[in-house]
Amino acid sequence: MSLRILPFRQYSEEDVVNLYRLKDGGELAATTDSGAGDAGVFVKVSNGDFNADPVAYASDSYLGKTDYPFVGRAQYPKVGLQMEAATTGSAVLGISLLQTAKADENGEKLLYNPQKAAELQAVLPGQAVPVATKGVFTVSAAAVDGTLTPGTKFQISANAGKITGAAVTSALAIGTVVGSGSRASQNGETDSLAGNYYVIKLG
Repeated sequence: MSLRILPFRQYSEEDVVNLYRLKDGGELAATTDSGAGDAGVFVKVSNGDFNADPVAYASDSYLGKTDYPFVGRAQYPKVGLQMEAATTGSAVLGISLLQTAKADENGEKLLYNPQKAAELQAVLPGQAVPVATKGVFTVSAAAVDGTLTPGTKFQISANAGKITGAAVTSALAIGTVVGSGSRASQNGETDSLAGNYYVIKLG
């Protein structure tokens, strides 16, 4: 599953940047995969050229076959500004709130089912991803390298897009660990969010 960020969160829409798409190659093949296209990835700016056109058009295999005869244009629109998973020492923009994926859990293209994309909290490749720059968020263990201790600081990990513990005095710290916990399946019912989690304050 590609949701590293869990439902409990507190942030203001004024602190959300909705200008950047995920850098090409980072998108998930399907929402069941995991990688840089996950929701809950800590990101940095990789292309912030505001002189470029707001939308770029290019041939993209996501459309399927694009070289049929007599087709005037078969191009896919993409937001020009780009972001990518942050690593140690990066200037962190924030945490991605939606995943970027091509297909659903059945391999069906989300391009043809926007309602399903919304239900899966996903955007298509090339679309802008909302990024929260500060707030309180709950992240699963998949977003963390090692373990975090409540009351301590955290920083970006060397493992792209993830966070790890930091010394209180560290200049690389980007937030505070508010708490931790664990969910488990109960009464014979599977909890899709089962596992360890952390509540963090970013910014």
